[in-house]
Amino acid sequence: MQNAHGQVFLADCPTRLAVEIIAEKWAVIVLFALSLEPRRPGDLAGLIGGISGKVLTQTLRRLQAYGLVERQAYAEAPPRVEYRLTELGATLIKPITALTDWARENGEAIVDFQENHRPARP
Repeated sequence: MQNAHGQVFLADCPTRLAVEIIAEKWAVIVLFALSLEPRRPGDLAGLIGGISGKVLTQTLRRLQAYGLVERQAYAEAPPRVEYRLTELGATLIKPITALTDWARENGEAIVDFQENHRPARP
């Protein structure tokens, strides 16, 4: 399958890389949380829930390495760090919002389907 950017199924295709970035388990949730305002890691962890500090740090570093999030360290005592979306990261908010709206509208239907279509146990 080809699009304007080449073979999207090839490992070195930029389109595939972009999809793989946002397909990582916590990436979309962290990006969406940062869409509202810059946040400190502890605030992010409290807002998101269910993410360990280690995984949050790994996710933030990965998003930073892709240019989607930036880290701001303040020279204060005690030290303070905030994360915010970059201009590139902010371009993901519209599609993430659309996906979130879809999930709100259809999440219950997915749960219902799972509950009603479980395989019979022997």
